[in-house]
Amino acid sequence: MNFQKKNSRNLCKFNCPENFQHLAVIMDGNGRWAKNKGWPRYFGHFRGVKALRQMVKSCSRLGIPYLTVFAFSTENWKRSSTEVSVIMKLMRRALTRYKEELNRDQIRLHVLGNLGELSPSVKNIFNEMREQTKNNQGLQLIVAVNYGGKREIIEAVKILSEKLTTGKIKTEDINEDSFSKYLSSSAFPPPDMIIRTGAVSRISNFYLWSAAYSEIYVSSLLWPDFNEEELIKALKFYSQTQRRFGGVFNKNTSERE
Repeated sequence: MNFQKKNSRNLCKFNCPENFQHLAVIMDGNGRWAKNKGWPRYFGHFRGVKALRQMVKSCSRLGIPYLTVFAFSTENWKRSSTEVSVIMKLMRRALTRYKEELNRDQIRLHVLGNLGELSPSVKNIFNEMREQTKNNQGLQLIVAVNYGGKREIIEAVKILSEKLTTGKIKTEDINEDSFSKYLSSSAFPPPDMIIRTGAVSRISNFYLWSAAYSEIYVSSLLWPDFNEEELIKALKFYSQTQRRFGGVFNKNTSERE
């Protein structure tokens, strides 16, 4: 992470809040953005890729260590076959087109979700880019694709159940800390803040466990219109919050009780 933080302060006038580790984004509103302009829904996804590229660049400049983007949920398969096909093709094209840019900016790609249910061409480009960027030390970009928070928890329960059955662990060994280690997202810190665009305030099966104490910022902008100005506005909102994690904030000592 040192490469990223060393260079980011000189490139952006705004300083990221201290100790801010992980930003997660629900990129909502592509279809509505296109519909408002009289275009087919899938046109919005093309513009959504442009907004995503800008988000990645902004987070890298700001020195944010982790960025998760909710690209495709387990529920998104319910959409029309045309829209799903466009989304998959766009993911493959974007990774292919910007792979040199990811390496140049020292961005490492991670995937959160089940790639096995995707087409071979999409799965392969994700795996290829994970391998090609594995040594990059800048922004850790986590793409949640074919991901669902409920599924993540269920998969963790299955692993625990098997370990209980085989006697590898005991019931009394299970607590919040030990359980969280079996989640697929356990390799990353919990999101400090979740941004959702499109004036929608639900988290839609995203990071259900990890987001227990995440700050939520709802932007009225549809995703294709989201920009660095709005990102900084969200980070300023975060910097004004007091994260108590269930405790009581002591104004005299500036610490949680």
